[in-house]
Amino acid sequence: MLHEQIQNGIKEAMMAKDKVRLETMRGMVAGFTNFLVSKNRKPDEMLIDAEVLEVITRLAKQRKDSIEQFQKGNREDLVKEEKAQLAILETYLPKLMDKGEVEKIAQVKKDELGVTDGTKKGMLMSALMKELKGKADGTLVKEVVDALF
Repeated sequence: MLHEQIQNGIKEAMMAKDKVRLETMRGMVAGFTNFLVSKNRKPDEMLIDAEVLEVITRLAKQRKDSIEQFQKGNREDLVKEEKAQLAILETYLPKLMDKGEVEKIAQVKKDELGVTDGTKKGMLMSALMKELKGKADGTLVKEVVDALF
């Protein structure tokens, strides 16, 4: 199980004195606990892999947002730290689709749903996000949908 693997990774990071990995993994475990509590489950339960990926995806998105904000504020020291954590988080996430793959699927779904104008863009976006959940970045999907109209 991914949850156990990450918990065991904390011990390894401590022994290796890898501060960034340790901090990131502790953040993941805290995220798992928060997820369990939010679902009215016991904090010491194990998450299934799909739930673990959901939490890690949310943490990765937070890192990307932080990187963007720190770049705007010219805080390169913090940008470097967040990028290092993001790289560790991404090792646990499945590889996301590239723009070309998303464009092909979006075009097929557009034709399938019979969407011809921008007024039904939300319907297309919703259908694509259901299909591509965990396989493609939502920002990229939105960008592709916007380009279709």
